[in-house]
Amino acid sequence: MTKKIAIDAGHGLGTPGKRVLKSLDSKETREWSLNSRVADLVEKGLRDYSGHKTIRLDDMTGKRDIPLKERTDKANSFGADILVSIHHNAGINGGSGGGIVVYRYPNSTTFTRDMQRNLYDKLIEHTGLKGNRANPLGEANFHMLRESRMPAVLIENGFMDSSADVPIILTKKHAEESAKAIVHFLASEYKLKKKTAPASGKPREAGGKLYKVQIGAYSKKSNADSLAEKAKKFDPSVLKEGNLYKVQIGAYANEDNAKRRAQEAEWAGFDVYIAGGGKASSQAPKLAVGDKVKIKSSAKNYATGQTIPAWVKGKSHTIQQVGSDRVLLKEIVSWVKKSDVE
Repeated sequence: MTKKIAIDAGHGLGTPGKRVLKSLDSKETREWSLNSRVADLVEKGLRDYSGHKTIRLDDMTGKRDIPLKERTDKANSFGADILVSIHHNAGINGGSGGGIVVYRYPNSTTFTRDMQRNLYDKLIEHTGLKGNRANPLGEANFHMLRESRMPAVLIENGFMDSSADVPIILTKKHAEESAKAIVHFLASEYKLKKKTAPASGKPREAGGKLYKVQIGAYSKKSNADSLAEKAKKFDPSVLKEGNLYKVQIGAYANEDNAKRRAQEAEWAGFDVYIAGGGKASSQAPKLAVGDKVKIKSSAKNYATGQTIPAWVKGKSHTIQQVGSDRVLLKEIVSWVKKSDVE
């Protein structure tokens, strides 16, 4: 059975106070940047395994600090089997203490003590950031743990105001090792199978299709290059050809994941094209059971009159039922007007 994994990078770029202590980091690196870097690497690591689907609960651009309720509602609607919320801690005030802490809901029978210990042990094994926490296996009444219907864990991946932790948590290596630990935990706990690399050493191809991410629309090369780096963050297989960045969908186990990455590239500010097939977002909708559609950004209300939350727009949804003027979308169990899908 396919396991559903919800990954959450806590906070947003502009969330007040959530940053590295200035005396330890003149750039005052935002917590979301640290959280998101680990979350991105977890998603990347999970691509090496089959038997799962993933969803991100945060705004992957960091521009919006998604409300906690919206995050847990999204995880619950997705039907996640586990929720992993990634954070970085504070409270040392420039002292030398610190270390990783893993939280679960008090007396949780879903995310058990054994699971908590296994995840913590893997994080320490990979990162070595044990610190001096008296209780690194904590229990807390956090919203992300309390309101999720699935096993949920919140990781505080080091302290942003610790003279001992900051030089470590700012490094790419710490993020990489943290992500490896989380991926190894998920693979072990949910019996995910490692994919076998193709004999040719090339990524698997899905009909040879490419998503082309056009950067030439930008007046400044520096702006285009900056956005290209964001695309690479979403997908390390992005290739540059002239003024185009091509995202090879064969790098994914299925086309839905590839389309999702192409959508994320659009969020980063690119125009996305399918090679030989015109602009991806302008494709005519297929209104048949089983087809994938997206809710238009201009859509305001479901067919039932309720407001459509921002997080469901731009995502890929499966048509479960087709009506005369509306379709039922499986992932959110909601009816949407045909005119509001693409």
